[in-house]
Amino acid sequence: MAMELTFGDPALTARLERGVDAAEERLRAVAAEARDPRVAEIVGHLFAPGGKRLRPLLALVGAEFGERDPSAAVPAAALAELVHVASLYHDDVMDQARTRRGVASANARWGNATAVFAGNWLLSKAARLAAELGPETIRLQSSVTNRLVMGQIRELAGPSDDGDALAHYFAVVAGKTAALIAMALQLGAVRTDAPEHVVQALAEYGEHLGVAFQIADDILDITSTSEVSGKEQGKDLAIGVASLPVLLALADERPEADELRVLLTAATDAPDGSGLPRAAAPDDSGLPRAAAPDGSGLPRAVALLRRCGATAQARAIMQARLVRARSAANGLPDGPAARVLHALCDFVAHRDR
Repeated sequence: MAMELTFGDPALTARLERGVDAAEERLRAVAAEARDPRVAEIVGHLFAPGGKRLRPLLALVGAEFGERDPSAAVPAAALAELVHVASLYHDDVMDQARTRRGVASANARWGNATAVFAGNWLLSKAARLAAELGPETIRLQSSVTNRLVMGQIRELAGPSDDGDALAHYFAVVAGKTAALIAMALQLGAVRTDAPEHVVQALAEYGEHLGVAFQIADDILDITSTSEVSGKEQGKDLAIGVASLPVLLALADERPEADELRVLLTAATDAPDGSGLPRAAAPDDSGLPRAAAPDGSGLPRAVALLRRCGATAQARAIMQARLVRARSAANGLPDGPAARVLHALCDFVAHRDR
């Protein structure tokens, strides 16, 4: 995705392209450090297919607001992607995903335990790289890793019996998605000595963009084919992940939502109050599985979600977050880099189609 966008400034686009390519080289070098070719294949598995490379791009854009040469942010761009890819290994185990970025997931190829340790290995490499980049980078990376893990734990635990399912959803998204996007922007800005108020404005922008990005993903899970998204259609729904459209549909009291509500809640007694509880029986990873519509009900549930008002509601919430992201970007110095941030909002706004 990173270089599919047109930013309107040829010099900036060329710098970003060079920076993303250099970060790719750094990532491949990290995988090669495993020495054992079997381990290198596993830990580098998700680097090979590429990916959106949104986080490296954001780190490089953040660097444009500083006083030093933006190329100084290449290691920060690689660091942001290392943490992100490590989280994908863990997410795919939690979600029992079979594909990622259009190829078999690591857990599908090598098993859950191997995928978890591969993610841990990448996090250890991220920590070492952060140590090389200085105390502020260590602080950012460690803080975001903590938020990431807390988000994953919250997702597994589900909301409390008397908790607000939507508030729980946004807490999970803030930890698992928004924190990583905000970190990327901050890392780049810190590497080029950007002023503190700029770093904070970038962090605010990243938090809102990250939430919007996840909501777009939630909508794509329902509306997009696997050929477009690189993941199975309805994957989240199939494993009982309480995405935003699902939560909104469960809260819809109109009669036309009744059939959908029945399909979404039929699997269990909903002990966590979310409507999409985690079942008690663990899989071979030791992580509990989510309840979901059975094989015959899933296509119908997907079809109903595509037609009901929940998808439109989710899209409206996403657009509101993008308005807040744009407001944060408006507080930054005007120029090509700020326009990139607005272009990314435009991209996310249309990504769920």
